[in-house]
Amino acid sequence: MELNSVILTAGCSLGFFKLVNSGLKRLPMPEAACRNAWKWRNISTSFVHSLITGIWAVLCFYLHPQMAEDLISTHSMFSHALVSVSIGYFIYDFSDMVLNQKIGQAWELLFHHAVVISCFGLSVVTRRYVGFAVVALLVEINSIFLHLRQMLRMAGGAKTTPYRVNSMLNLGTYVVFRISTLAWMTRWLVLNRDHVPLISYTIGSVGMAIMTAMNIVLFYRLLRSDFLQTGREGRKEK
Repeated sequence: MELNSVILTAGCSLGFFKLVNSGLKRLPMPEAACRNAWKWRNISTSFVHSLITGIWAVLCFYLHPQMAEDLISTHSMFSHALVSVSIGYFIYDFSDMVLNQKIGQAWELLFHHAVVISCFGLSVVTRRYVGFAVVALLVEINSIFLHLRQMLRMAGGAKTTPYRVNSMLNLGTYVVFRISTLAWMTRWLVLNRDHVPLISYTIGSVGMAIMTAMNIVLFYRLLRSDFLQTGREGRKEK
């Protein structure tokens, strides 16, 4: 894809997710979620993005398996378009949070989005590390269940059977598509050290070390919230 095509794709993506968010205003909302309607729409829009890009990322490797062997220079038009679409979503979500949320409450996500937009943008413009970006988007498979968890909690369904089933799927996909994927990216980076510039290698290593620590902390919080704490409450009731 040429630069003009990248800009057009990202722009159309931004407009699409804006329409999704606007369309959610016309759909019925759980009564419990009405207290924070903006957050409900924001998470629901993120859910749509995760559903689309997560499945798309899996298809990229299924249709173009060579990309898994060379995450730097090998990619397809299909995967290049995926990263461009995701850039559009992150730009939309960044602006949505800036306009509707206090900076102090959202600075972590805003920083995350700024880094993603910069890295993905550099990738699609230079046509290098597109495979790495697609691997990163495999995380969206887990984000489907992570967003659904938030939506169920907002709707007051934290003690329902669908919530418990989703919690198990959430932790299972967390291990496969977050922790394992990050381990794969780290292993690939170490094995291909000679093919990666020192600056990129250093930034990538530090970034993945930070992400590993954050993912472990988040995994423990999810495990404690959905399983360990529930177990303790059950024993107290008995």
